[in-house]
Amino acid sequence: MTSGGTQPILGVGVGGGFSPGAEVLVKEKPGSQNWVVEGPFAYGGKTQVFEVCQGEETDFASVPRVLVWFLPRYGLYTLPAILHDHLWRVEAPKGHISYRDADATLRRAMRERGVPFATRWIMWAAVRWASIFTRKGGRKGCLPDVPAMLLVTIPTLAVLLPAILLVAVTLLVATVLEFIIFVVLLATKKVRELVGKPATKKVNPPKISWKL
Repeated sequence: MTSGGTQPILGVGVGGGFSPGAEVLVKEKPGSQNWVVEGPFAYGGKTQVFEVCQGEETDFASVPRVLVWFLPRYGLYTLPAILHDHLWRVEAPKGHISYRDADATLRRAMRERGVPFATRWIMWAAVRWASIFTRKGGRKGCLPDVPAMLLVTIPTLAVLLPAILLVAVTLLVATVLEFIIFVVLLATKKVRELVGKPATKKVNPPKISWKL
């Protein structure tokens, strides 16, 4: 829900930041990487107030597995990340806010929550690239941001790339080993069934994903 006026939502008006008592309160959604919001909250931006309602879904900060050692999916930025999911999934598709302004709102909310300068600008650049390449209408108004995005992205990648490659190789090796172990356990289970000694333990297949 969004309000373009000055009428408060959950105790916060335009420019007021997060509503009083706003906190991360979610429950797991089985079989999904998303979590369900249990504690609704509002956020007062520069010209609008946005309400994140109970029952909405979030995946927190969408950080690939190769980067979670550097940017965990949970931290001071978790509440702003839930807000950003709301803006991307609810408000922007309805035309209530542009993706560019949604990303800027994330950066502003992170600053208000005490997220360090470099972290919030790196996360802002990441979501700006994502909005440009993955969201319909995400390229609208992006040109003024490109210099700042490059200024953040290029040195960040220069510093992190060796570690990212090492982590990627490690994850690949671990995935292969997990698959080999799964095949061995599954074959053992089948053999036991053939000789009349069925295994009592379930053999769980490995889940291959570059996202947590």
